Amino acid sequence: MSSRAGIVVTGTEVLTGRVVDRNGPWVVERLRDLGVDIAHIAVVGDRPDDMTAALRFFRDEGMDLVVTSGGLGPTADDLTATVVGEFQGRAMILDEALQDRIREILRPLAARWKGLDPSALEEGTRKQAVIPDGATVLEPVGTAPGLVVTPAGDGPGPTIVVLPGPPSELQPMWAAAAETEPFRAATAGRTSYEQHMLRLFGIPESEIAETLRQASASGVDLDALEVTTCMRSGEIEVVTRFEPAAASAYAALEALIRERHADTLFSDDGSSVDVQVAALLREREWTVSTAESCTGGLIAGRLTNLAGSSEYVAGGLVVYSNAAKTALAGVPAELIAAHGAVSGEVADALALGALRALGTDIAIGVTGIAGPGGGSEEKPVGTVCFAVATADGVATSRRIVIPGSRAAVRERSTVVGLHLLRGVLRGEADVGAGVGAR
Repeated sequence: MSSRAGIVVTGTEVLTGRVVDRNGPWVVERLRDLGVDIAHIAVVGDRPDDMTAALRFFRDEGMDLVVTSGGLGPTADDLTATVVGEFQGRAMILDEALQDRIREILRPLAARWKGLDPSALEEGTRKQAVIPDGATVLEPVGTAPGLVVTPAGDGPGPTIVVLPGPPSELQPMWAAAAETEPFRAATAGRTSYEQHMLRLFGIPESEIAETLRQASASGVDLDALEVTTCMRSGEIEVVTRFEPAAASAYAALEALIRERHADTLFSDDGSSVDVQVAALLREREWTVSTAESCTGGLIAGRLTNLAGSSEYVAGGLVVYSNAAKTALAGVPAELIAAHGAVSGEVADALALGALRALGTDIAIGVTGIAGPGGGSEEKPVGTVCFAVATADGVATSRRIVIPGSRAAVRERSTVVGLHLLRGVLRGEADVGAGVGAR
């Protein structure tokens, strides 16, 4: 059985949601790369009893390794080193050499911070240099050292890697932690994993559930595969992790997904629709522009989020008001009056207007009712109209109703828009069939 690991993310600010945890997912990926099985992630506040309870749980679950993040600073609520030392049965000692190294790190900073209390700075330095006796020290990237702490004596329990909370400090320290002898010993049972992601668009998650049932019924050994499915803004991600011995089981599952979902499987290498649109634009040597109402520039934001996007993105028009639709995208005011701002006719005019205004080869227009107000019986909240135009005219149009909150409508509209662009660039005859029609 592979070495197993747990992660303890500390910090009341993370527990309460004021700060989003970036460390847990990052450490999961690093451990997966090493062939270590991730069993649990716990998020706890800055309370010693809660940290100890999390460590006790991981010990009782038989974890070989536990990685903690946060709680290594100079303030009173930074208690991780002390909690871990007590849990591992090790006395806390002052490492004077470490204290001197932290002083040197702080010296140029202290020179810039005028009016600091020297005694408070020294106390903070000393606090960060008090570590569990026998711990392996990971040199500070900021001012806080990391630690690798094994149980005292021959006591049972996991090796605990103690890392700082700021990702800019934790991530550079990881390589040093993984090279320590205690870390290597704790992960001696590591294996290797393969992981593949398939992305589909335009079907409900229940369809993938049925595919998995059919796979099992046809003899695919799903027990050898760790399959997770996630619906994200209208796309379904099917992520499968497995050891090399299960490669044939995965091949059979992927073949069935390809067969059953040939029309909706758009990525077999994990690449996003953004990346695929960018590749298609480069391949054709085309430029793209947008004219967005309800999405407020989100499609342009996705298109320009990739490095090198200046090669193919000319720009975008955010045309929220009717006056802006007319002034910037050239949508006739009488067209809006006749059909309404949220209509297929206006979406067509927006796409053609962006094409003309920015001189691109392809353009998308989108207009809709994101809510929570503004809907009607004819056009309920969530109604969104799309159009993609090229030099030959409007290539595809769609009108769909997207359920959910205002944020959900805007986010999913962005994804739909990108898929419509992808379809036109690929020359598909029935672009966006899975997302509804006018």
